[in-house]
Amino acid sequence: MSALVPPSLDKNRLPRHIAIIMDGNGRWAKDRGEDRLFGHYHGVESVRDIVEAAAELGIKYLTLYAFSTENWDRPAEEVSGLMQLLVTTIRKEVPTLNKNNIRLHVIGDLSMLPDFAQNELKEALEMTAPNTGLNLVMALSYSGRWELVEAVRNIARAVEEKKLNWTQITEQTLQDHLSTHAFPDPELMIRTSGEYRISNFLLFQLAYAELYFTEVCWPDFRKQNLYDALLDYQQRERRFGKISEQL
Repeated sequence: MSALVPPSLDKNRLPRHIAIIMDGNGRWAKDRGEDRLFGHYHGVESVRDIVEAAAELGIKYLTLYAFSTENWDRPAEEVSGLMQLLVTTIRKEVPTLNKNNIRLHVIGDLSMLPDFAQNELKEALEMTAPNTGLNLVMALSYSGRWELVEAVRNIARAVEEKKLNWTQITEQTLQDHLSTHAFPDPELMIRTSGEYRISNFLLFQLAYAELYFTEVCWPDFRKQNLYDALLDYQQRERRFGKISEQL
């Protein structure tokens, strides 16, 4: 039975952008005597549930940390299986995304992905491009440090080509060269599985995000858990360096 939206959740005070580190698939599987891929497969159902919940609530942006650049260092069998699962799932979900007016975006070093994955993702991006509802951002082969280095390289190239004067470089210049330049910064970041780190995720963009950590592993994370995180978020006072009296 699907969880009901709590009456106490103020739909006028929801974050525009939620970012989630989907952690705990491997631990969840190990606790059940299964291999790590078993946990990743069950994590797909959580993705479906949370994407549906975000769309129902009218959230405009949802970023999911699906595969980091560091994940390439995991055992080859797990990397291969996870990559296949991610790409085939995304491609298979396109009709549902279109039905629900959800647009797919991907950020990360996609050049590291195998050719079949790049082709499938390109097709999925093109097929959902006209949609105007929830923007679902998948972080694949992504890390915050990689993103910042890429931004600096692109700015340096612009200076070298005399398209930009170094004295004109501002915080906005850096932001304009990030892979997330078309999206607002997340107001809420959720991490599952009881780890208290941001693990190289959206390092620049999370500067003023509210951080929410839960012991629940990702394969068990469902709509009710998202509602709990949102209720907690609505108890926070977002001051951006100011004091309460200035708000």
